[in-house]
Amino acid sequence: MRSFDLSPLFRSTVGFEGISRLLDAARQLDDSAISYPPYNIEKRGNDLYRITMAVAGFGEEDLEVTQTENSLIVSGKTKKQDEQPVYLHRGIAGRAFARRFQLADHIKVTGATLENGLLHIDLAREVPEALKPRTIAIETGTKQIEQKAA
Repeated sequence: MRSFDLSPLFRSTVGFEGISRLLDAARQLDDSAISYPPYNIEKRGNDLYRITMAVAGFGEEDLEVTQTENSLIVSGKTKKQDEQPVYLHRGIAGRAFARRFQLADHIKVTGATLENGLLHIDLAREVPEALKPRTIAIETGTKQIEQKAA
C-alpha cells in the first residue's frame, strides 16, 4: 500500500487537519466489514443528499438512525424469535449491523423513511447565515468603496 505525504497541502491550508486522520482511517478499512448492508449515496440537488440502504428483513422498530456532530450512525438489530425456522437455503442476511458515515460540516439529517425494504435517509447542507460569504466595505480616508456580493 502506498503512503502519501500531505504536508505540502497543509502548508497552505488552515483547519483541514482532520483530513489526514480521515484518509488514514479510510486506508485501514477492511472491505469485508463494510459490505453489509449495501447502500447508495445520491446527490439530489446543490445541498441535498440521500443515503439508501437495503435492509431487507428489518422492520422500523429494528433500525436506529443517530446523528452526533459530524457522524451518522445507522444500526439494525432484529429481535430473536421464540421459534427459529428451519431454512433449506438462507440468502437474506438478518445479522445485526452498524454503519457509520462521516458527514461534512453543516450537514443535517432531515428525515428517514423505510419503504419496500429500503431505508432512505435524507440529508441537507444548512449553512448558518453567520458563516455565509459576506462583502466587507473597504474604507480609504473619508471615501468608502463598496464591493458587490460575492
